[in-house]
Amino acid sequence: MGLLERCQELFKTQNLYEVLGVNKEAAEADIRRSYYKVSLRVHPDRAPEDPLATEKFQVLGKLYAVLSDAEQRAVYDEQGLVDEESDALSQDRCWEDYWRLLFPKITVQDILEFEKKYKGSDEERQDLIQLYVQHQGDMDAITASALCCSQEDEPRLCGIIQAAIQNEEVTAFPAFTQEKEKKKKARRKRADRERQEAEEMQKEMGLGDEDDSLVMMLKQRQQSREKNFNSFLSDLEAKYSKKGEKSQKGKRAKK
Repeated sequence: MGLLERCQELFKTQNLYEVLGVNKEAAEADIRRSYYKVSLRVHPDRAPEDPLATEKFQVLGKLYAVLSDAEQRAVYDEQGLVDEESDALSQDRCWEDYWRLLFPKITVQDILEFEKKYKGSDEERQDLIQLYVQHQGDMDAITASALCCSQEDEPRLCGIIQAAIQNEEVTAFPAFTQEKEKKKKARRKRADRERQEAEEMQKEMGLGDEDDSLVMMLKQRQQSREKNFNSFLSDLEAKYSKKGEKSQKGKRAKK
């Protein structure tokens, strides 16, 4: 069975872009990021309850191999066909190795460097506006989903959103403009509790430097907000996938 037929069977569509949740005009970086996020949902280690997880993961690898190759993508866009005999779709390829080559594990230093560049950037602003619209102004959901976000960042984030509202870039959702003080206090209280628990965990384990503190913060966040923690790491790993791409190109050059 060909790739398109397998996509139909496993993902209910033969449209490769629809499987990833992007449109035909999507940039290469957006396709890469979407592939990463979708593949995480069906990764055999993360979806042990799905008997088709391994097969879905393999099909996604082949799908990405097509869309990440300029020539194959052009053929697919123009004719709606996939070259099943191409080297990229080789049956004996290890798609787990291919995936890890594209998305190497990130380190604490990666996170620190990313946070330094991300905060105050245009990328952060665009992500924040997108979250504001997605959650219709619910700051609980926004702060839980925003990258590199702590309680101290909330006034700054609110200022960015308020400016966007005043400039008529986004709708003034009542959940944001009319948020009750009681809800704000509850959010601050929750953040303070999480911080205190992280500090206690840090002391129990005898850790003290900045990197160890960050590790404890992330571990504590993982326990309390597993879904958003994984999303946080997913986005960072997708952003750092350039490392894997360079490594892959280097290996090809040596052959």
